[in-house]
Amino acid sequence: MGIFFSISIIGLNTMCSIGLRLTVSIATLLLLGGCGGGGGSTAATDGAISSDPAAPRLLSFSLLARDNPELDADLEFAITSNTASARLPQPVSVKSLVPSFTIEGSQITVNGQPQTSSDTAQDFTQKLSYTVSNSKGVSNSYEIDLNRFTGLPVVYLTTSEPVLSKEEYVNGTFLLDGWRHYESIDQMDAKIRGRGNSTWFLHPKKPYQIKLESKRSLFGMEEDKKWLFLAEYSDKTLLRNRLAFELGHRSTLKWTPSGHFAEVFVNNVHTGVYHVTEKVEDGENRVNIGENGFLLEIDQPDRLDADDVFFQTETYLINIKEPSVDYGDAKFTEVRDHITKFEEILLGKDFADPEHGYPAYVDIDSFIDWFLINEIAKNVDAQWYSSIFLHWVPGGKISMGPIWDFDLGFGNVDYADATYPEGWWVRWNTWISRMLEDPAFVERVKERYADLDAQRPEIKQDLAGWAEELELSQAENDRIWQTMGRYVWPNPVVYDTYEEEVAHLEDWLDTRMDWMKEALERL
Repeated sequence: MGIFFSISIIGLNTMCSIGLRLTVSIATLLLLGGCGGGGGSTAATDGAISSDPAAPRLLSFSLLARDNPELDADLEFAITSNTASARLPQPVSVKSLVPSFTIEGSQITVNGQPQTSSDTAQDFTQKLSYTVSNSKGVSNSYEIDLNRFTGLPVVYLTTSEPVLSKEEYVNGTFLLDGWRHYESIDQMDAKIRGRGNSTWFLHPKKPYQIKLESKRSLFGMEEDKKWLFLAEYSDKTLLRNRLAFELGHRSTLKWTPSGHFAEVFVNNVHTGVYHVTEKVEDGENRVNIGENGFLLEIDQPDRLDADDVFFQTETYLINIKEPSVDYGDAKFTEVRDHITKFEEILLGKDFADPEHGYPAYVDIDSFIDWFLINEIAKNVDAQWYSSIFLHWVPGGKISMGPIWDFDLGFGNVDYADATYPEGWWVRWNTWISRMLEDPAFVERVKERYADLDAQRPEIKQDLAGWAEELELSQAENDRIWQTMGRYVWPNPVVYDTYEEEVAHLEDWLDTRMDWMKEALERL
């Protein structure tokens, strides 16, 4: 029998060793199943050999330029655990891109629909789930995350001619690609002009005001026609206005502008990141002064437009922003006389009298919060110069605000003591200085500051979050404008990196708020 089995084995598998011994047992032969016959891990049942399929896996995922003509180059996704991610360095549409992939498994699906490599297009605006399955029904899902450009929404402005004026609109169009976070807006007609004062005349990155053909909500803000595009050129952190607005939203002020960051292309040329904000103006969704109210600004003669109407108190030039009035008419006389009377009483002998002094004329909480926010920022213009807004509805009290224009705040100025985090600044505003002679006003200031200071950790956390949001955007912005590491008027300090600029702002804010806490106790 041993000879029979030896010959049979040799006959079945000529690759077996010639030295196979005749004494090989039947059990050994069954275990070997022939020398080198099948390889791998197998099991025999009723004469059949079976194998379990490998666990399903996504091996590679990419976007190839050959399959997607809008792409400049191939894009390979990094696969980590159950996530495949990549950043597309172009602001192109991702609503119909064709991926290429390899898998270990029998099929790959999205929402149950089979996918074919280099053939099946998908919308990558949102994260997608690709599921790889094998023949045994085992599946494994992967989150496909395609980030685009800097991750910010993109605004496209076109103009019929160059924007060269702050006064004259040019015709154009507006389009918003909201990316993942905001509603997109299809192309619509708009008018575009310049805006600002020093920011318009001194810097190459121009700020803009746009007027849409109809009211729309941008980035979740209340709908309106007019929107401002702040360039934030001299503020290398890009965050000072955003920080001030956050303080305003945490205050008792009746309205504070909101803003959101966006990449902006003007006539298909990338002009960097802008802070798209609401405009300080009369409106139901903005400074709501109703039919009879007034929106006013303390201003300077050299900043007035030719059609501005203003009056002069003993202390300030006050520009009537809303409504449109003429010198000497009833509305002009009404607001001039009321503000003048308030100032006379404030600067008079019994100014603090609760019934007949300044408290009878003003919303004290708004004056306190306006003062504290501008003092925390040590906002250079808020001492007396410009962008000091107030509003009044006849029959009610005068309210300060809204707050505005902080790109030269938080120490970002080299021509005044507002550079330094120590020392008073806005308290020398004539109206505020006089109110601080009232002990009742001082106590309310201290209480309100304690409330704001208690929120400092949250505010700093927000600041860090905004900086992180702008990580890629600020780099693109600097690639265009090359402001980092060089002096831009009126920077008091110059750092080489964005991270250093943000760290300086954070340190300045902490030092400032610590100083104010101690200084207020001494009032």
